[in-house]
Amino acid sequence: MATLLLKKSYRHKDFKEVKFNDLWNRHGIFTTMRVLGRSAKILFYKTHIDNLIKSLKKYNIHKKDLRNNILKLIKLNLKKNKNYDHLLRVASNNKIVSISLRKRPVPKSNFKLKLTNYKRIDAAYKNLKYKKILKILSKLDVTKFDIALYKQNKILETGTSNLLFVKSNKVFSPKKDCYKGTTIKFFSKKVKIKFINIFIKNINNFDEILIVGSGKGITSVSSINNNLWKRKSLKVFYKLLKIYKSEITNN
Repeated sequence: MATLLLKKSYRHKDFKEVKFNDLWNRHGIFTTMRVLGRSAKILFYKTHIDNLIKSLKKYNIHKKDLRNNILKLIKLNLKKNKNYDHLLRVASNNKIVSISLRKRPVPKSNFKLKLTNYKRIDAAYKNLKYKKILKILSKLDVTKFDIALYKQNKILETGTSNLLFVKSNKVFSPKKDCYKGTTIKFFSKKVKIKFINIFIKNINNFDEILIVGSGKGITSVSSINNNLWKRKSLKVFYKLLKIYKSEITNN
């Protein structure tokens, strides 16, 4: 498991610090954000927090002033003189909000996927029901592997991120039973992404498979361990990487 460099929990009712609880598998919502540079810039911060609060309202556990309180916690706990490339996780349930920080695992160039027959609970939301996924990921080197979730022959998402599939320079992504995260929403404003059902039996039709998310950024998949698919191109990967790096620079 990742080493947490920061872990704090606070009660909603009075904003007092309490014993840390990561809230995994509780009734709640979380978001993970990439923190960069010495000024602790948070990539897509507003969108992350907007999505978090929207989901908490759907779960009927949103608390008044949570947006401002999260910003206070970040200012309180992130250091201005530290050079960051870290992942900041914010999780909330009905009683507490928790934050934690870990160093971002940098994906290797020979990054692979492993097919896993599983669909997340209430997959349209970034909820905290992650027990099975965390157990699988704890056994993997996450700089080299992620899991590609599928159900009834349809590919959904990875254990941590969204998936893009490229065929003849056209970009596709699974359309349902997965959470559409902040990073894929960003790319959907920059390039045309067609959301369709993507079946395992058709996977060899694709030239590229890309992972997009806060931790992975934009990562090209070289192969799938328990499948015959192998990478045929890097063309769209380099195009999207350029867009992503430009956003980091301008953030």
